[in-house]
Amino acid sequence: MVTKTDVKTFLNFVNGSWVKSSNSEVSASINPANRNEIVGYVQKSPVEDLNAAVEAAKVAQKSWGKLSGAERGAFLFKVADILESRVDEIAETMTREMGKTFPEAKGETARGVAILRYYAGEGMRKVGDVIPSTDSGALMFTNRTPLGVVGVITPWNFPVAIPIWKMAPALIYGNAVVLKPAQEVAVTAAKVIECFEEANFPSGVVNLVTGSGSVIGQGLTDHPDVNGITFTGSDTVGKQVGQGALARGAKYQLEMGGKNPVIVAEDADLDLAVEATISGGLRSTGQKCTATSRVIVHGSVYETFKEKLVSKVQEITVGNGMQEGIWMGPCASENQLNTVLSYIEKGKEEGATLLVGGNRYVDADCADGFYVEPTVFEDVTNDMTIAQEEIFGPVLALIKVDTMDEAIKVANDVQFGLSASIFTTNIQKMLHFIEDMEAGLVRVNAESAGVELQAPFGGMKQSSSHSREQGQAAIEFFTSIKTVFVKGS
Repeated sequence: MVTKTDVKTFLNFVNGSWVKSSNSEVSASINPANRNEIVGYVQKSPVEDLNAAVEAAKVAQKSWGKLSGAERGAFLFKVADILESRVDEIAETMTREMGKTFPEAKGETARGVAILRYYAGEGMRKVGDVIPSTDSGALMFTNRTPLGVVGVITPWNFPVAIPIWKMAPALIYGNAVVLKPAQEVAVTAAKVIECFEEANFPSGVVNLVTGSGSVIGQGLTDHPDVNGITFTGSDTVGKQVGQGALARGAKYQLEMGGKNPVIVAEDADLDLAVEATISGGLRSTGQKCTATSRVIVHGSVYETFKEKLVSKVQEITVGNGMQEGIWMGPCASENQLNTVLSYIEKGKEEGATLLVGGNRYVDADCADGFYVEPTVFEDVTNDMTIAQEEIFGPVLALIKVDTMDEAIKVANDVQFGLSASIFTTNIQKMLHFIEDMEAGLVRVNAESAGVELQAPFGGMKQSSSHSREQGQAAIEFFTSIKTVFVKGS
């Protein structure tokens, strides 16, 4: 039986101080590897607390935006150093709170450090261009101005990297932010914000308010003083955020679902393709928006590929991500576990053949956790639910095709277009794939999951609002262009 004894309650961070919510309501953050362990308590804040945070951000942004880019960058460099010094602690919290293995959590936290340093350096890069004027006596140029207050709504699957890759560019370009993390990982979010506090960020520039999406997320979307909303999450909620922001003229950025394919051509290096398919599809328990979900394999190599894949999947060790030797942890919550299991049942009902897995995993010490076996289906057709809808779990669907044209047609025949990869040694096939694949991220002879922080990231079709995150592309969302015309009197 869980108790509240000795379990810390994490507060909101508003205007430079940790404050209790005005209603004093809290919810428990549960370890998905053991439902009997409470990682911490987080606040279920009402909209009044959000309003206080937005007001603080609005006031603080005026002076923050007037600092030079180099001055703002110095603050981000400090945060990076502090986060780096706390990598093990924050990674352990992440593993205990959402389930990914400790090595994966450490890697994600280290990526957060690298993102902060990258955007700290952006403070010294150009923010405009000189444009020739038709008037020979005039100077015309562009400059970038911050949006003002940016609402940051983030999911539970990357509780360090995603908030940082949104907050860091927002801050370096002169905005103040209000972060609303997923409630399931709000303890990890609070520890990230502690790094900003320790770096002596000016009061009100960075704020954290925890609570339900229907209250705090909706409140950010509707707030008249929030000038921009950057969101990562489900396509259903993302569309609601976009519609709400559009209705009041706020800028919005949405990164949503994916149904990401891997194409295995007849000339592929099959061992490489198998390793990348497993890594891309099943690491982090398949809980990545870029995770491989559909595996489209040429018929001439299908049986060989399938045998190699199933053999490797059967070797995966499942368990608590804090234990050495564990390759795959639990689903992040009981709700997510039930979602994954329901999709597995749907696959069986619609006629797909289960090759491996397909059950809740309850062996050894896993009975109290939200574990599911890594699962592979074959005989999947592209009209099946498991071939069309995002599962967000460790489930792979094998689809056999006869030609490269058929493979790309099947790969594109979904509403999403986030990432895709192909395995081939043929240059013509590579070029065909690069040109015709309808995805914002295409990778050749590499897994579908993963993007480098200095490169633009975002999707096509229903995966995105067609803006891009990360790299220098981030400036396009977090600033507005001001054209300046100067003429001597």
